[in-house]
Amino acid sequence: MINVATIGSSIITEAFARAVAQVDGIALHTATSRDVERAAEIARRIGAPHAASDLDAVLADPAIDAVYVGSPNSVHAEQIRAALAAGRHVFVEKPAVTSEQEWVALTREATARGLILMEGMRLAYDPGIGVVCDLLPTLGVLRRASLHYGKRSSRYDDVLAGRRVNIFDPAMGGGALADLGVYSVHAAVLLFGRPESVQALDVPIASGADGAGVALLGYPGLVVDVSYSKITNAGRPSEIEGEQATLSVDDLVSPRRVVRHAVDGDREVVEIPDERHSLRGEVERFVALVGAGATAAAEDQERTRLTLETMARIRAALAR
Repeated sequence: MINVATIGSSIITEAFARAVAQVDGIALHTATSRDVERAAEIARRIGAPHAASDLDAVLADPAIDAVYVGSPNSVHAEQIRAALAAGRHVFVEKPAVTSEQEWVALTREATARGLILMEGMRLAYDPGIGVVCDLLPTLGVLRRASLHYGKRSSRYDDVLAGRRVNIFDPAMGGGALADLGVYSVHAAVLLFGRPESVQALDVPIASGADGAGVALLGYPGLVVDVSYSKITNAGRPSEIEGEQATLSVDDLVSPRRVVRHAVDGDREVVEIPDERHSLRGEVERFVALVGAGATAAAEDQERTRLTLETMARIRAALAR
C-alpha cells in the first residue's frame, strides 16, 4: 500500500482524493497545511485519517511513502525537492514546475534516489486519448490541428473586483497558459512531438497574468494551433485534420465522444463511456510506476519536459 501525504487545499486536492478512493494499492494518510486547523478541515473533507501543519515532520514520518503536491505552482519545486530528499515518491499537479531546467534537475534527482516523480496530467492517462491515438493513422497525412481548452474560472470575478488570486497571480506561477494551456500543449506534444517553430499571442488581464491565449506550433507539413482561456468558456470540439479524414474530439482533457469524418462522407462515431473519476487514470499510472521502479517513469517525464520547453518557447514568442 502506498500511503500518501497531501500538500494543498484547493479543489484539485479533493478531486485527487476521490480518484485515490477508486484505485487499489494507494491510500491517503495525512493532509498537510501550514495551519493546523486548516489541515484538520482538509483531512475531514478528503477522508485522510491524519492532519499536520509541519511538513518536515510529515516527510520524516516512516508511514508516508509518497507525497501529493497540489500547492501553488511557484512552490512545487521546493516541495518536490524536500520530498525526494526525504525518500518519498512524488505525484505533482500540473504544471509540474515553472521551468524545464527545474524539471530536468528534479527528475535526475528522483532517478538517482530510486524514486518516482510524476506529473498529474490527466489527459495523457485518459482512455479517450487512447482512442484518439488509435485513430490518428487512419486520417492520412496530417495537415492541421486545433487543440483547445477553455473554462472561465469562478475566481475571475475576484480579479475583476481587484482581489489577489493565486491562480491569476504571475508571482505564484498563475495564469491561463500555466493552468489550462498546459493541457493543450501537452496534447500537442503527446500526439505530434516537439514543434519546430512557435508563434503566440495572449490576452493580459488586470492581475498581470494572461487570461487567454493562442499559440501556433509548426511541424513538417503540419500546423497546430493550441488555445486556452481562464476568462471564457470554450464550446467547440478540438479537431485533427488529415488528407483522408478529420477527427473531432468533444473534450480535449477527457474525450468521451470522438467522431471521424472521412473525405468520402463516411462518418464513424466512437463513444467512450467511462464512469470512473476523471483523475483515476493518472493515479493508476502512479501506482504502476512506483511498483515498476524509477526508470519506468522516463517516458512520462520526457513528455512533461517537452511540454515545459514548449511553454517556455510560447512565453518567449509572446515577449518578442
